[in-house]
Amino acid sequence: MSVNDAAIQRAVQALRHHQPLQRETGATHGAAWCNLEGDILAVREDVGRHNALDKLIGCRIRAGNDCRRGFALISSRASFEMVQKSAAVGIGCLVAVSAPTALAIEQARKAGMMLVGFARPNRHVIYHPGQGSGPL
Repeated sequence: MSVNDAAIQRAVQALRHHQPLQRETGATHGAAWCNLEGDILAVREDVGRHNALDKLIGCRIRAGNDCRRGFALISSRASFEMVQKSAAVGIGCLVAVSAPTALAIEQARKAGMMLVGFARPNRHVIYHPGQGSGPL
């Protein structure tokens, strides 16, 4: 799956408005589900970055939502475990506000998953473009 730059930027710029615990405490991570236009449809927060993503995935699965029609945005770095669990449920694109690890990039390539890091207002880095894009 390929998510366009405008959608990524729209979601990145809106994320902080969807994180009430982060605004109040300054101590939580968020994981957001975004549609292909970059609208944030759901957010889960937790002090643990992995827990926030797990909560988001659980929310999507319990509601019977298709994890292939959109992308996940996380307010942290992307580890290989986060890429792995995202790929396992069919998430085709993971966007992180910080850096991905080298193993995360490798895992994204193996899974044919789009991986974006350093997603901040007006910039982001595409580490792996996802399926159909070929090698970097």
